[in-house]
Amino acid sequence: MSPEQPTPTPPARPTPPVAERRPHHREHHGRVFVDDYEWLRDKDAPDTRAYLEAENAYTDAMTADQKDLADAVYEEIRSRVKETDMSVPVRAGDWWYFSRTEEGRSYARHCRVPVPPEYAADPADPAGWTPPEVSPGVELPGEQLLLDGNAEAEGHDYFALGAFSVSHDGRMLAWATDVEGDERYTLRFRSLDPEVTAPDEEIPGIAAGVTWARDGEHLFYVTVDDAWRPDTVWRHRLGTSRDADVRVFHEPDESYWIGVGETRSERYLQIALGSKITTEVWCLDSAEPTGEFWCVRPREEGVEYDVEHAVVGGEDRFVVTHNKLAPNFLVAEGPAAPIADLDALRTLVPHREDVRIEGVDAFARVLALGYRESALPRFSLMPLDPESRSGTDAYSDFTPVEFDEVLFTSGPGANPEWDQPVLRFGYGSFVTPGRVYQLDLATGERTLLREQEVLGGYDPAGYVQRRDWATATDGARIPVSLVMSAETARRVDDGEAVPTLLYGYGSYESSIDPGFSVARLSLLDRGMAYAVAHVRGGGEMGRLWYEQGKMLAKRNTFTDFVACADHLVMTGLTAPDRLVAEGGSAGGLLMGAVANLAPEMFAGIQAVVPFVDPLTSILMPELPLTVIEWDEWGDPLHDPEVYDYMASYAPYENVEAREYPAILAVTSLNDTRVLYVEPAKWVARLRAISTSANSAERPVLLRCEMSAGHGGVSGRYERWRQTAFEYAWTLRTAGAG
Repeated sequence: MSPEQPTPTPPARPTPPVAERRPHHREHHGRVFVDDYEWLRDKDAPDTRAYLEAENAYTDAMTADQKDLADAVYEEIRSRVKETDMSVPVRAGDWWYFSRTEEGRSYARHCRVPVPPEYAADPADPAGWTPPEVSPGVELPGEQLLLDGNAEAEGHDYFALGAFSVSHDGRMLAWATDVEGDERYTLRFRSLDPEVTAPDEEIPGIAAGVTWARDGEHLFYVTVDDAWRPDTVWRHRLGTSRDADVRVFHEPDESYWIGVGETRSERYLQIALGSKITTEVWCLDSAEPTGEFWCVRPREEGVEYDVEHAVVGGEDRFVVTHNKLAPNFLVAEGPAAPIADLDALRTLVPHREDVRIEGVDAFARVLALGYRESALPRFSLMPLDPESRSGTDAYSDFTPVEFDEVLFTSGPGANPEWDQPVLRFGYGSFVTPGRVYQLDLATGERTLLREQEVLGGYDPAGYVQRRDWATATDGARIPVSLVMSAETARRVDDGEAVPTLLYGYGSYESSIDPGFSVARLSLLDRGMAYAVAHVRGGGEMGRLWYEQGKMLAKRNTFTDFVACADHLVMTGLTAPDRLVAEGGSAGGLLMGAVANLAPEMFAGIQAVVPFVDPLTSILMPELPLTVIEWDEWGDPLHDPEVYDYMASYAPYENVEAREYPAILAVTSLNDTRVLYVEPAKWVARLRAISTSANSAERPVLLRCEMSAGHGGVSGRYERWRQTAFEYAWTLRTAGAG
């Protein structure tokens, strides 16, 4: 550089927002916690909005150098997705239902075509269950557009369908939308028959889902209380005002949610009530929608059951999955009537300690059993003998549906019809794109109807998946699922530690199962390994696995995750400076906890809509869903032991003056499940206390979507943009981008 040229001045590093400290004292059981940032809970306050906008601006500035990478990932996702595509048509009644997505449009167009008359007249003919071929831009004979999501979303920053239900006679559509992200939907009706006029009415403020009675005139919906708990079932008659709707069921107990549906046979309407540990089912003959629901079995604390209707040997029967004296559940059957004693029912599938039974789908010709074995979701089939003279003689044995891969996900798919000669099921893995099969129930022949198309020449042979087992601090063996490119696997075999993303959830007995992701290829093709830690609190290994990671055993979830991270490092797959952790919602709690527990193990932590201030939230029964959550976390409001235990791990309350990994917290302003205030407070406290949160090397970032809900932004293109942003951060943080 010549003497006359000035030395360039490096650009100033963005200054992180600093939230004002406004001490708020929270006192319970004689314990006092001073919360400096509780003022951020006021969603409509100008100071709150200004702070969130400042955080977004800071995140944008700190990730500006990642924009080219994010744009590249976004274009890769788009280039691999068949943007103009159709779903596999599903037969329901005399119609084939399917959806069309088109390039440049964010939402699907929902359509149907009639079943040819010769097949509609004979639903037992397997040939009538071969779906029509739907082609881009080619309208099928008799095709009918039911709903265009793009037209309905026009003018809204957010759009989600909460109900899309056609009456049993096929003449009326009931559909509900949310344009705020707060999961409160407005119900509307649309005629699908030129001879029928749709009522010009709207029913706002309902929960997701509606259920038609068989008469096509009545339908049932659910509303929520002030805490967003679904608590009341209503009956509506077409053509009448909402004021005339009849409240058919109300659940006053704040620890229970409520839902309405029907058996697959369409014989019974059902109201299902449940807490985290107890259920109760009420039934009503769908042909008599104005009648009174009757209780199948009164609730008994700690006993969960569900009921399906089967017809065997000409008799109406109930197939019941329950956990009374059977932690991993069993399947029994009995008359379609109130059940006085579960033990008196005939057992079809006994309890096993190594298999978690998840439920039964009852069809006219077969029972489909869903279960979980060796941390994999599977299913098996039991043919029903239609010629049997008695119900008890109609049953046989369940036969597993087998697959070849070491890791996979399988289960019955879209099968709306009760009496059909075929069964749809889905299959996929980390390396096999999702498939839809059709099984001929008479011959056992499988037909592949569709495999998710990945553009650009995807070859599954270029990727490998495997199962590892980590050892927890108490000796428990924790399954870890892994997928990477074959080239990355060779590098690992040669002794190289590769960038790795470790995902975890571990709550509510929810399982993270092997599944294909087009977007994930952008990580794998850049040399990253992707791992899932199946920690306790999840459901991968059965009910006991769940119970060992909840309430006063919740810490197992966090130490299990750290053990999985340690396993990946000790086996040479990765190194702490190349390892990023990710989790969302309750998995975000996991992220916050491990950030405090073992920050030295991770280069970065991504927490999506994270539940990082759990104690404050669970102490506030007026918040959405809080009382229901007491069966998951415990009741700190009334139990000092639970209070102290939660206080010992709550991420927000345990931030220390130490170095933390780089952190990206993503939230949504209109989320009603995990309020935006939790990550906002957490980030503010990290900035104030952590010794690294304000550094350029390990920044703490908050991104708040200002028009989204718990599931994030709506519309596939916006979701791809969000994924690309998060992946760019992950790649750069792990040293892979």
